[in-house]
Amino acid sequence: MHFTLQQLKLFEAVSRNGSYTRAAEELFLTQPAVSIQIKRLEEQVGLPLFELVGKKIFTTTAGKAMYQASIDILNRVAELNRTVEELKGEVKGPLQLAVVTTSKYFMPHLLGSFLQHYPDVEPKLKFSNRANVVERLKNNEDDFVVMGAIPEELNVESYPFLENIICIVASANHPLANKKNIKLKELMNERFLVREAGSGTRLVFDGMMEKEGLKMDPYMELGSSEAIKQGVVAGLGIAVLSLYSIALERDAGKLVLLDVKGFPIRRRWYAVHLKGKKLSLVAQTYLDYILNVSKEVLNLDYL
Repeated sequence: MHFTLQQLKLFEAVSRNGSYTRAAEELFLTQPAVSIQIKRLEEQVGLPLFELVGKKIFTTTAGKAMYQASIDILNRVAELNRTVEELKGEVKGPLQLAVVTTSKYFMPHLLGSFLQHYPDVEPKLKFSNRANVVERLKNNEDDFVVMGAIPEELNVESYPFLENIICIVASANHPLANKKNIKLKELMNERFLVREAGSGTRLVFDGMMEKEGLKMDPYMELGSSEAIKQGVVAGLGIAVLSLYSIALERDAGKLVLLDVKGFPIRRRWYAVHLKGKKLSLVAQTYLDYILNVSKEVLNLDYL
């Protein structure tokens, strides 16, 4: 068989995504271009690698074998590239990160600052919900991930690098906006806008509610901090959010922090990878960078 690394890369993407379209989008190619290369790969193998059942694509027996081989080969090539770059002592090449959506308010700034020092790094930054980030961590799909709560079920190395300040926020004209020393129990009749169950911020708040023996029935459950934030600004209710996500609205006077007993909750943001993983020179350099200069780069006045 005379297949190319590009064909293996495309095959791996189609297999993982279960879709030619999503694989093409991920690799910035057209769907016909992906289909042609997969067809040529199948001709080399002499067997079909995918089968269509209903509207879903599945790997055949030969496809499953090819997928495992593709993973092994692509990982070995990536390892070889890292080794060569490390021997050269050059910080260049790919950097693959997965981060929870709330970190979108600071991770691009840290990455942008890093690239000013190391312009030959080729970053890929994937934002997703906590469940997907944990799954990517479990499958070792990234150099490391960034999250606010470390998954206890996985054997990982974690590095705290930034404070995660969690507050209860309301619109500027909310009746409780100027009240002092509010007890958490007093908020149980308020309309809470919350993230989906399992998100980092939701886990922290639910844990505190359980500790206080309280139960809150969400008014609305939304899939992003941005949607929740806009809902609070519009007066739909109050919410528990990371201080990073509301900096602009707070400065503009559209949101206020409620003076609730026990808040703000101070946690940490963590860089996390599987225990025993050897980071590339690029990944290790970026990890060292965020551990040492995050506060200086972001320059945020928290409270």
